[in-house]
Amino acid sequence: MLNILWLGFFVTAAVAALAQWLVGGHAQIFAAMVEALFAMARLSVEVMVLLFGTLTLWLGFLRIAEKAGIVNALARWLAPLFARLMPGVPRGHPALGLMTLNFAANALGLDNAATPMGLKAMRALQELNPQPDTATNAQILFLVLNASSLTLLPVTIFMYRLQQGAPDPTLVFLPILLATSASTLVGLVSVAVVQRLPLFSPVVLAYLLPLALGLAGFMALLATLSAAALAQLSSLLGNLTLFALVVLFVVVGAWRKVAVYEAFIEGAREGFEVAKGLLPYLVAMLCAVGVFRASGALGYVLDAIRWCVQVLGVDARFVDALPTALVKPFSGSAARAMLIETMQSQGVDSFAALVAATIQGSTETTFYVLAVYFGAVGIQRARHAVACALLAELAGVVAAIGVCYRFFG
Repeated sequence: MLNILWLGFFVTAAVAALAQWLVGGHAQIFAAMVEALFAMARLSVEVMVLLFGTLTLWLGFLRIAEKAGIVNALARWLAPLFARLMPGVPRGHPALGLMTLNFAANALGLDNAATPMGLKAMRALQELNPQPDTATNAQILFLVLNASSLTLLPVTIFMYRLQQGAPDPTLVFLPILLATSASTLVGLVSVAVVQRLPLFSPVVLAYLLPLALGLAGFMALLATLSAAALAQLSSLLGNLTLFALVVLFVVVGAWRKVAVYEAFIEGAREGFEVAKGLLPYLVAMLCAVGVFRASGALGYVLDAIRWCVQVLGVDARFVDALPTALVKPFSGSAARAMLIETMQSQGVDSFAALVAATIQGSTETTFYVLAVYFGAVGIQRARHAVACALLAELAGVVAAIGVCYRFFG
């Protein structure tokens, strides 16, 4: 599937560029595509520089957590749930605890912490894979839940809005929470349908119902807070949780008589090795995306969507926010650029900018996640992972648009 998608980017870009040259007379389009190709190769290296440090840091702390028994304790607690959702993963396997840490980091908007934990979990799941080049059911479910990106505290979106001069940066908090919940639910259900997972078993409901009720109560509490209090709470909880995890790993490790410094160095070395193998996958995906954007294919798609919406007689204001949605599955940096451009051109609190911010916070860069997570363990056959992840992303985009019409329309 990834081979077809990667080839499709280049073929579509070539067709769009030829159309611009032969019909529009834009002979410089090929120079722009070549420039984008090399720019994305350079961006891949820049991303890897940041990823090297992040992976080295967090895999060092995770090795302390492993040796201290924290990961195993989490795995034992979640064993009944994962036994239903991931029957191929043995009870007590370290991957279960690592996946839990990854989900928690994602929920709190701790992207830098979530990626190393996720990569560590994917490598642990790969140890159970009888066909190393083909994704297992457990790996697919884990990846789709990552791609759906359930985020309770979208601190980075608040930061973008604040930088662009928004008087109330947290205005999109509840819309993002609702939209990201929709994308995660659709992602889970789609994988459950394909893999025939027992979502309505008493054990699964015993775990998921309290979580749903807690989320509802949390949303009700947040709705009573002022914008200033909400911003302070978001920042405090995110940073406090991040630092609390570091302290917890180190203190529990020392209490369990783990040589914490040596364990950190051991894990950091592994992080360096993991990051080193990701560069080819990042170069391949980001260069394909860069050519696709530079060819004008994205502009053609946007114009076609706008025409279809207008023909149907539907309010087309949301179409100006769609560049963020259209590039988000392929490139997080491109989506951020599209979001900021929309804020600058339309106004930070314009309807298009609010929709774009909600979309940015409610979905994940699906193909980036595929390239990094599956690339880290050498998986080439993604099976139904791409379809389920894209379905979850589509649900997040549709929910973001609908919620924004309800809140701001």
